[in-house]
Amino acid sequence: MPSGAVARTGVTAHARIVAASGGALPVLRGEGPLALRRTRAAGPWAQVTVVGAMSAPLGGDRLRLTAEVAPGAALRVGSAAATLALPGRAPSAPATWDTVLAVGDDGELHWLPEPLISVRGSELHTATRVDLAAGARLVLREEQVLGRAGEDPGRLLARLTVLRAGRPLLDQQLAFGPGVPGWDGGAVLGGHRAVGQLLVVDPALADAPAEPVALGDTAVLTPLAGPAALVTAVAEDALVLRRLLERGAGYLSPAR
Repeated sequence: MPSGAVARTGVTAHARIVAASGGALPVLRGEGPLALRRTRAAGPWAQVTVVGAMSAPLGGDRLRLTAEVAPGAALRVGSAAATLALPGRAPSAPATWDTVLAVGDDGELHWLPEPLISVRGSELHTATRVDLAAGARLVLREEQVLGRAGEDPGRLLARLTVLRAGRPLLDQQLAFGPGVPGWDGGAVLGGHRAVGQLLVVDPALADAPAEPVALGDTAVLTPLAGPAALVTAVAEDALVLRRLLERGAGYLSPAR
């Protein structure tokens, strides 16, 4: 089926970004619900905002977003608003959203979308894969909110895999919502409804590694094996979650 087509159970779409040095964007191609807009950036960055062209992801949708940062290039990607994972016309078919990122030597990528909200009755499987050259820099934020205000969440499975110079740096999978054992217990979310992380990878951290820091009762900054650090947090809502992640980012500002 051609990209952008509407299958009987949902939409299939693939959007692509390629950033070159000097702020150039030789490829900027949106598709289906994934509209891409170049936005004004301060400095030698290329900056792209993902705009939802229609409601997505719905049950049965197959979405893919790829971004490639050439050696020596710099790219910032954000989104115009939070993403709502919604039930579709085929409730038994989960939606999938794959994000594939690659950063060349001396390239830099800031991947900073707004939160993903898992709406009651939805099921979404996300997979983010990042391939970094040895000299690449990365700032990546993920935020998930389980249900809208006063609403039970849908089912959400999220995997993040990061490779640096071909070797694993981080590989984790999270699962929340109906049918997931213990997801709301004290060992996982403990009644909180927002969860997120901020990953910073920078060769500068090899000479000045991050120190572990407790950022409150529900957030921590952890150095990783390699020139990287991870801030993880849970919170009662998206606003508090963002504040915790930004607090952790403050400890890593020289590397950013």
